[in-house]
Amino acid sequence: SDGAPQRTLNGHMNSVWVVVFSPNGEKIATGSLDTTVRLWDVSTGAHQQTLTGHTDWVEAVAYSPDGSLIVTGSADLMVRV
Repeated sequence: SDGAPQRTLNGHMNSVWVVVFSPNGEKIATGSLDTTVRLWDVSTGAHQQTLTGHTDWVEAVAYSPDGSLIVTGSADLMVRV
């Protein structure tokens, strides 16, 4: 690879603080200062879903080992599954 990005994922309205791959490597979850988590398709870069509910920036995102659940932690002092 020449170091050039393969995909650019646009959509968050503020800084992105966390990026994680799903266990099977097919999705990416991103958490942002805009209080949302966005899910992306790795192969196409397409935005798939926006998870809302936090009232402050998202600072942690993790997939369950089987990829069926996502857990998020936020500066709003909440953990959401």
